[in-house]
Amino acid sequence: MTTRYKLTIEYFGAPFVGWQEQANGRGVQQVVAEAIHAFCGERVQVFGAGRTDAGVHATGQVAHVDIARDTDANTVREAVNHHLKPDPIAIVAAEDVSADFDARFSATKRHYLYRIINRRAPLTIERGRAWQVAVPLDATAMHDAAQVLVGRHDFTTFRAAQCQAASPVKTLDALDVARDGDLITIRARARSFLHNQIRSFAGTLKAVGEGRMTAQDVKDALEACDRARCGAVAPPDGLYLTRVDYDGPAGNDA
Repeated sequence: MTTRYKLTIEYFGAPFVGWQEQANGRGVQQVVAEAIHAFCGERVQVFGAGRTDAGVHATGQVAHVDIARDTDANTVREAVNHHLKPDPIAIVAAEDVSADFDARFSATKRHYLYRIINRRAPLTIERGRAWQVAVPLDATAMHDAAQVLVGRHDFTTFRAAQCQAASPVKTLDALDVARDGDLITIRARARSFLHNQIRSFAGTLKAVGEGRMTAQDVKDALEACDRARCGAVAPPDGLYLTRVDYDGPAGNDA
């Protein structure tokens, strides 16, 4: 008999081809599965809440896995973390959940953060962990423009060509931009997102911050449903999956 575990996972995405296991390199999903195998000898499949791209980070990715070994959640966390070394991946929390919990399909909200360091000096500590933009940005204008994207829309303009979602129509619950010194944060919340949607938002909002686009331009681009109207897609370095919400006993907002 197996037990299903909910894992909350943190990782630095630069060394990986993304969350998903792929033929062209190591995915976080694969590395976690290998660590579980080293712990309990079982070949398992790890199911994640979000398929982050190459170079994208997470502080609150959620996954589920079924393990047959007679163990407990604390042991799973400690043992898997031991076998994850030295990869920059950590199981922050583990808990046993009901068999019908699904990290992806049970999720009610996903929270993402995009970080921009707005300064001329090269990045040192933040290299690979944020997008450096040397040109001064107007964060207030970026926030105001972001509000035209909130709500239920056809987001074709902000959708990668290879996106596999059945529909470009999504409901964006929040998109907030704020500045704290050199740091500009873009926080997004929705039940689900399209491929490259947040990085597309970030690139477009950067153009607004530079004065090359206005809020009306962003609205017109959204309504055009034309990928060519999107700003340059922001690099993966600044993007973080920070939290996934669930209803019921497995939820972090229950």
